[in-house]
Amino acid sequence: MIKAIIVDDEAPARSELHFLLDETGQVEVVAEASNVREAIEQLKEHGGDLMFLDIQMPGASGLQLADALGSLKYPPAVIFVTAYSEHAAKAFDVNAVDYLVKPVQTERLQMALSKAKKYLASNSKGVQMERIPVEKGGKKLLVATDKIRFIMAKDDYSYLHTTTDRYLSTVSLAQLEMKLEPYNFFRVHRRYLVNLDCVDEIMPVSGGTLQLTLAGEEQKVPVSRRRVAGLKKALGL
Repeated sequence: MIKAIIVDDEAPARSELHFLLDETGQVEVVAEASNVREAIEQLKEHGGDLMFLDIQMPGASGLQLADALGSLKYPPAVIFVTAYSEHAAKAFDVNAVDYLVKPVQTERLQMALSKAKKYLASNSKGVQMERIPVEKGGKKLLVATDKIRFIMAKDDYSYLHTTTDRYLSTVSLAQLEMKLEPYNFFRVHRRYLVNLDCVDEIMPVSGGTLQLTLAGEEQKVPVSRRRVAGLKKALGL
């Protein structure tokens, strides 16, 4: 779960965004603040991976706070949420992950969260897990996470399907699920883990389940019935 802080001087706006974030099932809102001073205090007390920032607030602006956060060793990712689209260029000057215009749409929020996950993964405090050790033809190789379309479990092994090949991994699907979650992977079935960035088509099938078509893949990936709701949330559907 991403730990987030919402900063907005309007309480209804904070409540609405809090609700939308709860609905995604991906974010835990650990604190709210109505101005920059409170935001700094909440960040010190609770920490946080991600900050949703309004721009125009009494006193210091959200842009000023984002600029100040950049001096931290491990700054939270910043997504601006504002009623004014004209500040977008300045927002990206202070390294914002994304810029949302009110009223926030669910699908657009999901896209912003996907960007935030990738930002947090590439700026992790710990050891980066950008490549996975696999075996092919008796050799040990490293596969970049962005090359993986999906992973299938078979017996005690996992098979990584990339843009060009299939590789064997002795790491369990459960372990890979935990490692790859920051890279926008989702467990759609007890045997399948999918890179959501590669999903091209979603087709309903009998029994309330789904079937996925992935970019560059002929093989269809099944979605179990109990994971349908979670997948739809993750994709903003």
